[in-house]
Order: sequence, then C-alpha cells, then structure tokens
Amino acid sequence: KTTGLTGGGAEYALSASFRSADGVSVGTDVRVAGVKVGRVTELRLDPETYRAKAVFTVRDGVNVPDDSAVAISSEGLLGGNYVEIMPGGSPFHFAPGDEIEFTQGSVSLVSLLMKFVSGSEE
Repeated sequence: KTTGLTGGGAEYALSASFRSADGVSVGTDVRVAGVKVGRVTELRLDPETYRAKAVFTVRDGVNVPDDSAVAISSEGLLGGNYVEIMPGGSPFHFAPGDEIEFTQGSVSLVSLLMKFVSGSEE
C-alpha cells in the first residue's frame, strides 16, 4: 500500500509560520475545502522567532488568493492533522515562494480538555 503520493503534476511552493505545528510533518496533506492540493515538504524551527516554519506545495492551477489564511486542522478526535488553506476573496494570488502571513497553529486536545475539566475561561 502506498500513501501520501501526489499525481506527479506540477506544483509550486508556499510557506507559513506557526506558533505550534504539533501533528504536522513532512508529507502531511495540504487541503482546500477538504480536497488535497499539496503536501508539506519542509518543517523547521526559525531560530530568530522560535516559530515553526512550514514549506508546502500547492498543485498548479490552484491559485491561492493573497489574503488567504492557513491553519493546522484536525481530521477529528482520533484523526491526524493537516494544513488547511482558507481562501480569501482577493483577485490577486500568491506567487511561488511567497509566505502566507495569516496563520493559526495547532490546538492541543489535552490543553482543551484540561480547561474544560478545570472550568477555566482563559
């Protein structure tokens, strides 16, 4: 069985910086509206900002508006994480190599459960 392979079509690279990239690794899916459009190709720590920098590909023909946001989303309670592109409404698009500024890192399920159990409203 083989997983995580793309169709071999042309792709271009974009990047984003996250406060937390838990559950994301090289090969993680990149999706728009639940449809796989690419994959994470590099994940590293930025030593100046202490943020996780992810480089990912997007299939040619999928033009990402330049006011789009990127989030690390979960497939469900027991599912894995994926990188979700939430398209904006701009008529202009990111060029290959651009960095998406609007990001939301992964949310720890354990910390959410602890807040719920303790009744914290922080």
